[in-house]
Amino acid sequence: MARYLVEAHVLEGRSVSELAAAHGVHRSWIYKLLARYRDGGAEALQPRSRRPCSCKHATAQETVDAIVQLRERLSSEGHDAGAATIAYHLDQELEGLPTPSVSTIWRILRREGLIRPCPQKRPRSSLIRFQADLPNEMWQTDITHWQLSDESHAEILNMIDDHSRLLLCSDAYRTVKAGDVVASFHRTAVLHGLPAALLSDNGAVFTARPRGGKVLLQSELQRLGITAKNSRPYHPQTCGKIERLHQTLKRYLDKQEPADTLGELQEQLERFTRYYNNQRPHRALGKQTPLQAYSARIKAKPANPPAQTHFRVRQDKVDDTGKVTLRHMSRLHHIALGRAHKGRTVKLLIADQQIRVITPEGELIRQLTLDPSRDYQPLGRT
Repeated sequence: MARYLVEAHVLEGRSVSELAAAHGVHRSWIYKLLARYRDGGAEALQPRSRRPCSCKHATAQETVDAIVQLRERLSSEGHDAGAATIAYHLDQELEGLPTPSVSTIWRILRREGLIRPCPQKRPRSSLIRFQADLPNEMWQTDITHWQLSDESHAEILNMIDDHSRLLLCSDAYRTVKAGDVVASFHRTAVLHGLPAALLSDNGAVFTARPRGGKVLLQSELQRLGITAKNSRPYHPQTCGKIERLHQTLKRYLDKQEPADTLGELQEQLERFTRYYNNQRPHRALGKQTPLQAYSARIKAKPANPPAQTHFRVRQDKVDDTGKVTLRHMSRLHHIALGRAHKGRTVKLLIADQQIRVITPEGELIRQLTLDPSRDYQPLGRT
C-alpha cells in the first residue's frame, strides 16, 4: 500500500487529497511516506518495527549473560535447566542484581534460541494430578535399566516419597532380585521411617498377584502393616512421579563418564541424589527442594504398625557344616541350614528374634524364632 500511494503521487501525478479519500487514509500519513521516500528511496517504504529504541524495564545484559551461562552449565551437567530452576539458582548466585521472573527468563531463553517449541505437548490444565498429603503417606518404587562402560547390563532400584518427591533410595544392582528389594526397603526405612503405603508397578519382584501368589516384598509389607498398591497393567501414568524421575536421572547419567563398575555407578547415583534432594527446586513443590518439602510436615505412619522392632539385613555364606552365624545382644549364635546349602550365599532378614534366611533370588530357606539362651539353633526349631 505504501509503495503504491507514493508511486501514484510521484509517477501518475495524483494529488495527496485524492489518494487519501480514495483509500480511506489520512493525508498526513501519505506526506510521511513521501518524506521517507525522498530520504531513502523505495527501501525506506518497508514496514518498520514499532519496538522502542530503548526500554528502562529491559533486563540488564549482565543478568541475560548469567541466565545463558547457567542454562549451559546445568545442561552440560545433565540437570534440569528450565526457567524455574534457573530462577532458583540465580536467586542464590546473583549479588546486587534483581532476579527476573520465571516468565522473563523463559522469554530470554526463547530469544536466545535456547528453547525448542513442543506444540504437541498436552496443556498442563488437562492433567489430573494426585499428591499425598503427608510425607511417608505413600512411597513409589520402580526399576530402570542402565549400561556400564563395557555395555554390560545394570539395574537401578529407585524409591521416592509421593508427597515431597524426595529420592529416598537409588541402588545399583546387576539384576534386582526379590531379596534386594526388601534389603533396600529396610535400609531406607531405617533412615526415613516406615511409610503408610508403597506403590509399584506389576514387576515380578514387587508383586505376584497376577500369578495368584505373594512375593517376599508383599509378605514383608503385610507383616509391617503397610498397604501394598500396584498400578493398573499397561498404565505407567499411575507411577508417573517415579517414571519422570527416571528421565531426570538418565539425563544426568548420560552427561557423566560411563561407569566401569557397579560401585562407580553407585557413586554417581549418590551424587545425583544429593543434588536432586538438596539443591534442585521442584516446580510442583512451589520452588522448594524435595528435602525442604519432606521436612516441612509431620510424617505419616502405617495404619496398623507393628510393635517397635529392630530390623536389619545380613549377608552370609553357609559354612562347611551347613550353618550361618548371627550376633544377638552381643552373643554369637549358630543357625543350622543343612549341609545341602554348604558354600551358598544367603541373606538373613532379622526383626528382633524373628529370622528368615533367603537366597539372593528370594527363596525362603528357613524361618525361625531365635532362642537367645542357646548358642546353636538346630534345624528342628522353628
